[in-house]
Amino acid sequence: MITANLRQQRQDHVGNCSHVRATLPGFANLRWQIFVFTVLHDDPGDMRSLGLRRLTCSLRQYSTGAALPDGALAARTASAPLAVKLRRRKKFGPIEAGETDANSSGLTPSEFARYKRLKALGQIPIQAHGKPMTGLQWIRMVNDRRSRIRGFKLETQEDGSKLVKVVGQRVYLPNIEFKLVRNHTPTGQPYNPYEATFRIAKSITKTDIRSYLDAVYGVKTTYIRTDNYYSPDDPRRGKMAHRSYKRAVVGLVDPFYYPHRVEDMEPEKKKERLDWLDKEFSITQMKELRREEILRQSIGHGSAAFRYNPQVATRRSKILALVAEKKLQREQLVDKIAEDIREKREKGEPLNYHALAQASKSTSTEGATTKA
Repeated sequence: MITANLRQQRQDHVGNCSHVRATLPGFANLRWQIFVFTVLHDDPGDMRSLGLRRLTCSLRQYSTGAALPDGALAARTASAPLAVKLRRRKKFGPIEAGETDANSSGLTPSEFARYKRLKALGQIPIQAHGKPMTGLQWIRMVNDRRSRIRGFKLETQEDGSKLVKVVGQRVYLPNIEFKLVRNHTPTGQPYNPYEATFRIAKSITKTDIRSYLDAVYGVKTTYIRTDNYYSPDDPRRGKMAHRSYKRAVVGLVDPFYYPHRVEDMEPEKKKERLDWLDKEFSITQMKELRREEILRQSIGHGSAAFRYNPQVATRRSKILALVAEKKLQREQLVDKIAEDIREKREKGEPLNYHALAQASKSTSTEGATTKA
């Protein structure tokens, strides 16, 4: 009975919708449905609540955010080739460190120009409602195609099921190494976790890197920059093969924080880490043994030709310490001679500079011998 009364009162007051429509500015552009309903009350015109519900047909069924996080966009801009940076700086102006040149959809200037060109040519796929893809949808489609695992395709069977078929020939890569190193971070700038740097063999291509990271580790990549480092060419010895490598800077979808270096740790954790490394790998002992062997080979062989003394080993730190000690002794000798000259002048005694210098030197030599 109460439901029937509510329905009847709602039908009686349908005309109130026109009043609400007039009081809401821009009502025709909001795509909202307005439901006005009342409850049993002495005054039928008393409006107790106003409900607004958005039309289902006006809802976006896709994401409108950027394709990559802000950190990944900044990393992609910073790792762009030098020629690309110079061209964009000349056309769009300089960009501050940590900023990106991508638009709101995450497209670089080159990608956005390509999207507009393809759209003008009518080569952008058309959606169900008859309009071409947006820039964000298009770049996601392009990235999905680039990140696909090549050599496979889906075939539709007679019963309608899908079958994955290997199209390409299965290739087994050689025994290669991917060496993960820290990213190059300029002084004063934070470490960017949306990039990873690898040192790999020169024969590995970008497609191999993308497929390897995706198939083995499940790491999704957005871009890959590579450059070759060649070992120095010495005419006498030739090139050193182990120093030539290819560096690959890979853009990541998910951030990866490289383990902290010892230099980045707090003093207590740094000392604890160094003690653990020294205990597990005998770093200090290996350094001493290596230094002793180098001196043994350079000076001579046999017990009669060589006696290793760590205190006087030819290290740069030891040499600098000895130089500083000699400088301090010289300054102390000069101060002592000046003090003796001042005392003799106050007493009125004759000055013999040569004898005074000899006496001061003998005194300093005796002090050094006593200290030793």
